[in-house]
Amino acid sequence: MYFPFYISTRYLSSTRKGSFTRISGILSTAGLAVGVSALLITLFILNGFERVISEKISQFDGHIRISHFLNEPIESSVTTLDSIMNAYKGEFIYSSFIQGPALLRKGKSAEGIILEGIDSKRVKYIEDILVEGSFKIDANNIIIGQSLAEKLDLNIGQEIILFDAFTLKSANKRLKKFKINGLFHSGMSEYDNSLAFTSINNANYLFSMKKKVSGHILNLKKPNNYKSLSKLLSNQLPYPYMVMSWKEKNRALFKWMDIQRLPILIIFGLITFVGLVNIISALAMIIIDKTRQIGILKSLGLSKQKINQIFLIKGFIIGFAGSLIGSSFAFLIAFIQNNYKLIQVPEDIYFMDFIPLDVNFSNILIVSITVSIVCMLASLWPSLRAGKIEPSAALKYE
Repeated sequence: MYFPFYISTRYLSSTRKGSFTRISGILSTAGLAVGVSALLITLFILNGFERVISEKISQFDGHIRISHFLNEPIESSVTTLDSIMNAYKGEFIYSSFIQGPALLRKGKSAEGIILEGIDSKRVKYIEDILVEGSFKIDANNIIIGQSLAEKLDLNIGQEIILFDAFTLKSANKRLKKFKINGLFHSGMSEYDNSLAFTSINNANYLFSMKKKVSGHILNLKKPNNYKSLSKLLSNQLPYPYMVMSWKEKNRALFKWMDIQRLPILIIFGLITFVGLVNIISALAMIIIDKTRQIGILKSLGLSKQKINQIFLIKGFIIGFAGSLIGSSFAFLIAFIQNNYKLIQVPEDIYFMDFIPLDVNFSNILIVSITVSIVCMLASLWPSLRAGKIEPSAALKYE
């Protein structure tokens, strides 16, 4: 066994009762573990929050939407888009939609909503938020938000009338009778209170689109590739087509999440920094406590470099152990929270009913390696002090 490593482990695993070296090593490791776990749990929460928000928004908006620059109807088939689809076959699913403002009326109750007509390809992305009924949107069926149904006292099977909002003030009002076939709930009040789904044929009839559509939706199998595809579409599609990703449409929300990530990480990173300071102070105290033993080792011929390595390795061991314990604790907390949902939040504010923790092993690896290296560097000053101890001074009073 490498001698400096052997001495380092002997110091940290001393079985002598009341050993200062062992106690300080345990306390330093525990303090660092708390800091690492706090930092990782923070990262897991940020990852989980962003993932849930992204998934919920992309369920409604898709990952990329192509529409007219002035929100005018466009052709249901775009030649350039078809050629891109053939080139990138299998990377995304393409569907058309019709969207427009409508007035929902049931008896004396009325509410303004956004009606979206979708095709069969789009149904599978939205049906998992269905809480009651079925997502069959053929015939004259319609799916509305559960909170909207509660607000207007509507139930599945009831019939409602929808008016095209643009024709309300004209003599020739366009209207259509629908039957409520299902209720959805996403936790995002902006959508749950104002959005309804029906077939694209029903929407085409109500809004008199004349076989045209409001736009096209692309759902990517790998959402992280949205930037490259969005850029390609923007370059290839001529005016008046406009390409917008779900993150661009909700730019303010995602910008807020990016901005708040940095200060949160800095604050919780300071807890880890406190653990590093504890390591420096603990090693300094250990050197004072082991001055006599250091003098004996040097008098037996152990070089200054070897003495330095003993304390550098000790710092690395404390850092590695603290990272391992902290990572394990953070993983355990994430597992318990994701499975038992102990910490819950109001859904109407946070768009989710509990705090999700997304474990990212790259985060664990980066934090663990960084902390271990920084711990070893933090041990540099105490180790240099230890290497300067002269045997004659250390053993002067022995």
